[in-house]
Amino acid sequence: MSKPEKKALVPALRFPEFQDAGGWEEKKLGEFLTESRVLGNKGDVAKKITVKLWGKGVYEKNEVIEGSINTQYYYRKAGQFIYSKLDFLNQAFGIIPNHLDGYESTVDLPCFDINGNLNPIFLLEYVKQKGFYEKQGEAADGSRKAKRIHADTFLLFPILIPIKKEQQKIADCLSSIDDLITAQTQKLAALKAHKKGLMQQLFPAEGETVPRLRFPEFRDGGEWDEVLFGSIIKINSGKGFKASEYSKNGIRLLQIENVGYGIVKWSDNAVYLPQNYTIKYSGLVLHEGDIVLALNRPVTNGELKIARLKKNDDPSLLYQRVGKLELLSDDINEDFAFHLCQIFVKDFVIKQSIGSDQPFISITTLYAQVITIPSSSLEQQKIADCLSTIDELITAQSQKIEALKSHKKGLMQQLFPAVDNHPTPSGHPSTGGELRQQHSPPVEGWTAKLDGVVSPTAEDS
Repeated sequence: MSKPEKKALVPALRFPEFQDAGGWEEKKLGEFLTESRVLGNKGDVAKKITVKLWGKGVYEKNEVIEGSINTQYYYRKAGQFIYSKLDFLNQAFGIIPNHLDGYESTVDLPCFDINGNLNPIFLLEYVKQKGFYEKQGEAADGSRKAKRIHADTFLLFPILIPIKKEQQKIADCLSSIDDLITAQTQKLAALKAHKKGLMQQLFPAEGETVPRLRFPEFRDGGEWDEVLFGSIIKINSGKGFKASEYSKNGIRLLQIENVGYGIVKWSDNAVYLPQNYTIKYSGLVLHEGDIVLALNRPVTNGELKIARLKKNDDPSLLYQRVGKLELLSDDINEDFAFHLCQIFVKDFVIKQSIGSDQPFISITTLYAQVITIPSSSLEQQKIADCLSTIDELITAQSQKIEALKSHKKGLMQQLFPAVDNHPTPSGHPSTGGELRQQHSPPVEGWTAKLDGVVSPTAEDS
């Protein structure tokens, strides 16, 4: 009895010129990659590189403490593929950029020359798929906290590839979206830098009671009032609920990971507590307009994790290590307090952290700090309105970037066959020459074409 014919492995969506090109082939990475071991310097003098987690690229490693003379490093070349043995499951993959040519890494960050039959960008996008690195990561050996994927094991991993021209087409398409994400991320960084500079001028510098920049109608308003932080703002902590109390639905639990930079962030893994907890713990129920602050490691990437709840965050329940701001005086309004804390509490945490690890905000010490506020509620509101306008732009820009990332993720799910080695249907959806993302819409004003070019409309360029 003859064996049933194995179905060809093809993606769900294909560029028109390759729809009759046949199935993708399964190969081993070792057929295209060769580990590079060009002897470099010792750790005390080596120019070092590192690979960031979650596919964020290869960067120069800046060390505070000098490396060991006993650690051997190896020279790396631009265009080589690199990954972290320890962080394989954390998507620590990259292609060495031109400006890091000649830099070095240890054997824990192995590098590979790529032969001409495999497109480097295609390779990078392929291994960044969750279905690839999670499944292949099962081959890691070592202790639970130090599991490694060694180079010889990595080279045995399978990869599904089309012909070189199709690899290039896919790489160009995904790279064009990456270029858009980079451009939009730069716009976001510019907005944040603008806000930071503006806040430094709209609030008095340390030891001063008058801001450098003031709205015309308040320039004769005199000095700002000096008050103790704890006399006008109180921080109420949440409760540590047990996992046994969680439910499938009810009221969402606002945890520290939900506190973003200015906004609350929810994930698909949101935790719920029974609806009757809104009565049982009424003092912990959060509503639209409430301000929450991360109390554990509150400053990351130079920004304070403080957020204001919006309508779709209402109601939620306050968890431990998250604080809710309560105003104790009519001398300060909530809008102004939100922006004041963004600059004052951040600076306080950074100063407290110098020379030591400061995982928690010292509430007692914070309450004893002197802050300055305008006596005029109108001036407070004017400052708050100005900064809130920029916040709205930042939020909109962040959403645009997330939409592009989601769009790319959806495209990858269709442009690559399933990496679990199960055949996918051979049918191709009718696209009319346009690559349509089925899982989430692309950013408004952007169109992804099957020729691999993603172009902006006039208003977005």
